[in-house]
Amino acid sequence: MNRRQIDKIIVHCSATKAGKAFNAVDITRWHKERGFVTIGYHYVVLLDGTIEAGRPESQIGAHCKGHNARSIGVCYIGGLDSNGNPCDTRTPAQRRAMRQLIDSLRTRYPSAKVIGHNRLSAKACPCFDAESEYESSRS
Repeated sequence: MNRRQIDKIIVHCSATKAGKAFNAVDITRWHKERGFVTIGYHYVVLLDGTIEAGRPESQIGAHCKGHNARSIGVCYIGGLDSNGNPCDTRTPAQRRAMRQLIDSLRTRYPSAKVIGHNRLSAKACPCFDAESEYESSRS
């Protein structure tokens, strides 16, 4: 199998209000409406901690301009408070699932750095400091 060279795991939020349940099918629809071929992320973490697959890891994502070719995109549902302001809205189940997913990705891509979308683009996403939170995930 011809694997892509991955040097970043980029963490995103869906920029949806806290507690509103969406999934990879919804994001696929939103991305297609914006002209994407399909969902831009490789993984979506639902409110209950379920991890849904988006694009296959073997395919280049469409989640962070200029960084897609060498990255994996992980998105959690949420990121906005009830007033629509950026906020870390991850549920305890999402926090656990994201930790497990990122640990698994780091096992497969040991040289990859975990980074928040906001470090690469002028956005609030993912609405928390992904680098600090997942620094201890390094094996």
